[in-house]
Amino acid sequence: MNSQLDFFAAPVLPSTKLSAKPQAVVRREQVGIGSDDEAIARYLEATGNYRVLRKLLPRPVVEHARPEFPRQGVILDTETTGLNHRSDEIIEIGVIAFTFNDAGEIGDVTGVYGGLQQPTVPIPAEITRLTGITDDMVAGQVIDLVRLKSLIESADLIIAHNAGFDRPFCEAFSPIFCNKAWACSVSEIDWSARGFEGSKLGYLIGQSGYFHDGHRAVDDCFALLEVLGQTRLDSTSAPFAELYRASQRSRVRIYAENSPFDMKDHLKARGYRWSDGSDGRPKSWWVELPEEKLDEELHFLRMEIYRWDADPPVKYLTAFDRFRTV
Repeated sequence: MNSQLDFFAAPVLPSTKLSAKPQAVVRREQVGIGSDDEAIARYLEATGNYRVLRKLLPRPVVEHARPEFPRQGVILDTETTGLNHRSDEIIEIGVIAFTFNDAGEIGDVTGVYGGLQQPTVPIPAEITRLTGITDDMVAGQVIDLVRLKSLIESADLIIAHNAGFDRPFCEAFSPIFCNKAWACSVSEIDWSARGFEGSKLGYLIGQSGYFHDGHRAVDDCFALLEVLGQTRLDSTSAPFAELYRASQRSRVRIYAENSPFDMKDHLKARGYRWSDGSDGRPKSWWVELPEEKLDEELHFLRMEIYRWDADPPVKYLTAFDRFRTV
């Protein structure tokens, strides 16, 4: 999960000095404070001088899911030996299966799996430092593919916090992940519009009022599920509803093949990225956009970049195609 470690990392918050005397005087009896932890937390919050983070408790796994949530979703997280899915390996995978409905409302957790796997090479020291996973922990460990398949097979949607990283690793690991619809909770949710300061899971979970033990796959999955299912006071729907709607929309990838070299800065400024052709894409600048912006972007390329009636290659993408390497 190395490339997504930044997404999951807890933010480093500046130290602050708390006033010895609360500005707002709130009596203990007003909030019913006693020895109860939650009452103490409410008391501190009521002063206006404290913000209390509660430890995130995983949702329970139910034996019988409610029928009003007929769809199956999976939240997935991986830890790996490095960044390259062609040469590096998965050393841990976490999966949470849950139900949801067509409105994007989350129902019940129906299954959980977390497993370690011994790689063919020693775990790099940097990976151990970031994840806490050591060679001793993975010695002799093998991910249970039968259990994993039982959770993945019926999934209508697989969600990862940086699916562009997890999907290639998972598909290289097992064909059970191929031909599935994937969604990315980093790129397909407008977290800024929802009042969040960043897309790292540490920011998201902290601003949602919780803290958790990060960088272990199942723990991160439960944390992401909680964030996706929480509707904040200034929102009309939960982030998962936005993510589910985004997963249903078609997108296009435009390759500005043979574009003039002196136009590269213009393309880069517009959000195009360079592909050297090693990942199976055409060797060119490319961009991915909502399908409804295709005509506008082709007009830009023809008028501002090529300056003739060019016909650059276009690839249409659905959730079944997105976040793959090609």
